[in-house]
Amino acid sequence: MALKTSMEEALRLTRSGKLLEATALLRSAFTRGGGAPAPAGAAGGTLIENVPFGRTKAAPDTTTAPGREARFEERSYSGPEGTMHYRLYRPAQARAGMPLIVMLHGCTQSPEDFARGTGMNRLADEHGFLVAYPRQTQAANAQKCWNWFKPGDQRRDRGEPALLAGVTRQVIAEERADPARVYVAGMSAGGAAAAIMAAEYPDLYAAVGIHSGLACGVARDLPSALHAMKRGGGTRATDTGRRFVPVITFHGDRDATVNEINSREIVAAAAAVAPAPLTATVETVRNPAGRSYTRETSADGRGRVLIERWTIAGSGHAWSGGDASGSYTDPAGPDASREMVRFFLERKRATV
Repeated sequence: MALKTSMEEALRLTRSGKLLEATALLRSAFTRGGGAPAPAGAAGGTLIENVPFGRTKAAPDTTTAPGREARFEERSYSGPEGTMHYRLYRPAQARAGMPLIVMLHGCTQSPEDFARGTGMNRLADEHGFLVAYPRQTQAANAQKCWNWFKPGDQRRDRGEPALLAGVTRQVIAEERADPARVYVAGMSAGGAAAAIMAAEYPDLYAAVGIHSGLACGVARDLPSALHAMKRGGGTRATDTGRRFVPVITFHGDRDATVNEINSREIVAAAAAVAPAPLTATVETVRNPAGRSYTRETSADGRGRVLIERWTIAGSGHAWSGGDASGSYTDPAGPDASREMVRFFLERKRATV
């Protein structure tokens, strides 16, 4: 079925109240129509898990006391809005006062798959930070997407944002992480959810990373979500009433699932609430051995870079520089994970 026909059929299903069927149809159409291939071990576009819980060996670290190991543990948070399970990666050198990065996977993915594809745990070993991977369930969304387009999941202290904030606060408390160095990042639907978390919880996150995602507030239902994914959300992407949170975005210019215009809208929304006028600088890097890219930075009057926008030439709906062992990755691109970590660790949130 052609993509246009699939979208028309999905709209018909939506008007009939069959949202799950519409979502499944679109995910299948987007995967066939130029997005990343379905991950190995998947059937019908749904990832089949085959990764045991428990401990994983950390990379060799001569500064670690003998006998200590990295841990990749399954945990859960429960609050007024319900229960959310998540995986927490603690590097072998884990200690009080470490930064925390919250990673939100995309549709059909899982924490385990997202950790493999992004390689974020290896960077946690290298730089010394905690990584939390909240888990979306098929009960909440048939394709395990975060429900970023639903009004009930777009506001502070409600729905999924309340659960994700609860996970974040629980890790901070239990692991004694540095509350001034907490960051959130995501891919696709996870990127859209990360944008919501930064907008609704600027008192919790010091910076946000959005890969192949959308700005906060660009959709209120499935039809408007489909429109935003293909054509952007327009003026709805800018809300001058929000507090500024530094942002770094990555997007492939051949993304057939979430149009690259959305990264521009993310940057526009951030610039609209920046604490001072920003000056943009554009750098284009030609890479004959991999993908070329354009990096646009926006800095304040003191030269502090507050916004970065990376556009990867020829890349589709995939995590740039990711590991091929994970789904929706593009190993040929610049290393989005490493650049996000660099961007995050350069800044701290002001605490009261």
